[in-house]
Amino acid sequence: MSMQKYYAYLARCNDGTLYAGYTNDIKNREAKHNEGKGARYTRIRRPIKIVWNEEFSTKSEAMKREYELKHLTKKEKEGLIGHK
Repeated sequence: MSMQKYYAYLARCNDGTLYAGYTNDIKNREAKHNEGKGARYTRIRRPIKIVWNEEFSTKSEAMKREYELKHLTKKEKEGLIGHK
């Protein structure tokens, strides 16, 4: 039996902005954003590309990290992406 994994991620939007989110399936989440079925923020900024992610063993950990990511400055987010 495999353990479910969760991810906090940063997606780069077509306009250069960064969007923070969480998911249990990175590839599917990127596809959903690009189909316009993601967040309202990304819907008008397609296409998006998930450029950074961090893995967690629980949904609550991933959601907590997403919250932290949303409060970082763009420079801090870019720093995370640069260190991957």
